[in-house]
Amino acid sequence: MKVLKRIGIVILSLLAIFLIVFGVYFAYMQMHYYRIPDHKSLQVKNNPKQILQVGKQYSAITYNVGFGAYNQKFDFFMDAGELKDGKKTHGTHGTAFSKKAVLASTDGVIKTMHRQNANFMMFQEIDTHSTRNYYVNQVRMMKEAFKRDGSVFANNFHSAYLFYPIYDPHGSVQSGLLTLSKYHIDSSVRRKYPVTSNLITKFTDLDRCFVVMKIPTSHGKQLILINTHMSAYDKGGKMRKAQMKLLSSVIEKEYNQGNYVIVGGDFNHALGRDMLHHFDHQEKVPGWVSVLDPMMLPKGVEMVKAKNREKVATVRSTDMPYKPKVNYQTVGDGFIVSKNVKATAVNINTDYQYADHNPVRLEFTLRK
Repeated sequence: MKVLKRIGIVILSLLAIFLIVFGVYFAYMQMHYYRIPDHKSLQVKNNPKQILQVGKQYSAITYNVGFGAYNQKFDFFMDAGELKDGKKTHGTHGTAFSKKAVLASTDGVIKTMHRQNANFMMFQEIDTHSTRNYYVNQVRMMKEAFKRDGSVFANNFHSAYLFYPIYDPHGSVQSGLLTLSKYHIDSSVRRKYPVTSNLITKFTDLDRCFVVMKIPTSHGKQLILINTHMSAYDKGGKMRKAQMKLLSSVIEKEYNQGNYVIVGGDFNHALGRDMLHHFDHQEKVPGWVSVLDPMMLPKGVEMVKAKNREKVATVRSTDMPYKPKVNYQTVGDGFIVSKNVKATAVNINTDYQYADHNPVRLEFTLRK
């Protein structure tokens, strides 16, 4: 009887310790949780003097670089899926394989961008000081690689130390959106997307935002260049609908004022219902995939469908390492433009060597 009593005391003591530790940790996470205010002005560093010319062709690229972790072998702990035969799949990693792997992926992104030599480059999920990528400052690396370009950075993921998964903690994160420009930017503002207030999910999802940059042109009007990264872990797409509504209102306002509008980024939507099941794969459509229907866009605005969209996807599932024709793939990255912008696009096939996304290149001309 005494033995059972002692066992009971030990169990209760361990449970009490666990609850205390959990309570302290939860309080720590809650104390460090905050959202960056809306309409935050952003500094344009190394701002070029060149002005965009109406009627001349320019180029822009969008690329979610996945904090340097996502080579072809990487999967992610927050992603789960299911094969068509019913087998469940789940990512396991909270951090990149190594600092060397992060540097290799980031270097691969830089080399890809050098080959593209675009006038504007928009990056998402690019880290400055994060446990998950061994504190490699990718923003600094990118700016050093393109020293002549102006730059705008907006933080959209700032978390306290996430001690999960236990065997490979995701840690603390400082990450965001980086835009590099060869042309003058008059102003830049960070706009806050609505995000979930769920007690747990709010600690793991990003402080989602988009960056609105106003770029002068020879015509007197402005090019409104927007870098965006919408929610992914949003079952049913409720938050993404609210985010799309906000983004559309900004686009509509600027277009109605006679400005040119280009939105580039990771929409975390299949860009068109035809892309939902288009690519060969052995997985069921993941829960994070919603469809961005053209009907969701304001009048005078359209999605730019890449010429090779039926052959090259822009994002793969990360509930498992990359295997061609096994992982789910779709076109989730790209551009939206106002109709006073003539534009074509192409998806650049990197075979997911440096990220779980492929970049998308836009060629555009501001109409007179």
